[in-house]
Amino acid sequence: MKISLSRRAFAAGTALLPLACTRAGDALTSAALAPSTPVPINPLVRQRADAQIFLHEDGYYYMTASVPEYDRLVLRRSRTLAGLTTAREAVLWRHMSSGPLSGFIWAPELHLIDGRWIMYFAAGPSGGGEDVFRIRTYAIVCDGSDPMTGSWSVLGQFQAPWDSFNLDSTSFVHRGKRYFAWAQREPGIETNSNIYIAPQATPLTLAAAPTRLSMPTLDWEVRGFKVNEAQAVLHRNGRLFMTYSASATDARYCLGMLTASDDADILDPRAWTKSPEPVFTSSHATSVYGPGHNSFTVDEQGHDILVYHGRDYEAIEGDPLFNPDRDTRVQRIYYDAQGRPEFGVPVGNGPLPDRYESLAAPGTWLTHEGTRAFAGDASLPHTQFRALPAAGGGLHLSPILMRDQALTASADGTLRITPVDQVTRSGDRFERVVERDGSVRLVSLAVPGRSIAVSNGRLVLAPGSGRETRWITR
Repeated sequence: MKISLSRRAFAAGTALLPLACTRAGDALTSAALAPSTPVPINPLVRQRADAQIFLHEDGYYYMTASVPEYDRLVLRRSRTLAGLTTAREAVLWRHMSSGPLSGFIWAPELHLIDGRWIMYFAAGPSGGGEDVFRIRTYAIVCDGSDPMTGSWSVLGQFQAPWDSFNLDSTSFVHRGKRYFAWAQREPGIETNSNIYIAPQATPLTLAAAPTRLSMPTLDWEVRGFKVNEAQAVLHRNGRLFMTYSASATDARYCLGMLTASDDADILDPRAWTKSPEPVFTSSHATSVYGPGHNSFTVDEQGHDILVYHGRDYEAIEGDPLFNPDRDTRVQRIYYDAQGRPEFGVPVGNGPLPDRYESLAAPGTWLTHEGTRAFAGDASLPHTQFRALPAAGGGLHLSPILMRDQALTASADGTLRITPVDQVTRSGDRFERVVERDGSVRLVSLAVPGRSIAVSNGRLVLAPGSGRETRWITR
């Protein structure tokens, strides 16, 4: 497996924001204005799959996930998203020694319902053979207000409409009404799992007959297995977006999405539109494979964050179910002109990347196409650059799609993407100066006194600190 630039760089230290040139009066160094919260580094948590992360009203981020042993339910929390990496992990419950909850424990989700902490999970019996895949949904309940320290016990089994394989249960409230959504194999339908929704009566019972929202019918939903599962709901811009995972859990695993209007009857399957193509897939460029089983949260600045798992290599020996290296990952969600979420590609290992939008020319981004760097509009992945500490000071601006390369300034002021360590005169090193309005200047170390700027629609190095040299980080 290749070692990427990001791994070499962040292994050298955790100071992800560079020191900037000090200018009295009109600018502060980025160190002086560095946020009090650390930048999350992917993978956020190693060997934790099916992750759910949410920010609770008590100010903590909570995270639960499947463990490789599939034998216990765990929970960790932190005041920051990045802090989940090293947060203490509590074991809430372990599988039983025998019976229907003695085998695989999968895909937990934590919810506060009617003042009680409930954790849903899927479980099957031990003993080997096909019986271990007799997976059903159960819940445990906490006897106190603190889910990390309270005592947990089995609440019971979800009363599904059929006694068949079911898992990946979630609960959400929309327009004051609580709903339950899950994945299940419906008798008489030759799929591994479909997605269902119903109003919820109690934590384990439904208030009405279920609606089947989605079946795996498209080619990217049936690779290896016919799967629709792991649904998650995002309510934004007058619509409900329900992401879900499809196909086998190797590199073919991917995210699809259903969309419904905010005011629609969400129990009517006709209210939902399925994306014709997957919205999030494996990426050779960033070396993340099989991204899926997502949840949603927000970062400390209120930006929407996609939480998912993925491996950083493609080839798997044996059954992918027993491969431990599905890691929890996070990244920023953006929105297109119609208000639909754009997930881009998995951003790869290292600190989360930024996008740089011109202050002088809104809608114009620092971007690239291959080794050509320019100012303009481009697809989301081409506008994402990772800031990495550079040997000798300053930082590299490394495009996520070209992990071992960086933005480089030549003495004549031209800019391009060049392999790291093949550049003379510090051309691939910049300092980031944060202005008092929050915009930043990217000052070249190769051409002192000049910063990356937009001039007549072109990307250039320009002197001074005018608006053309300032960028808004997104």
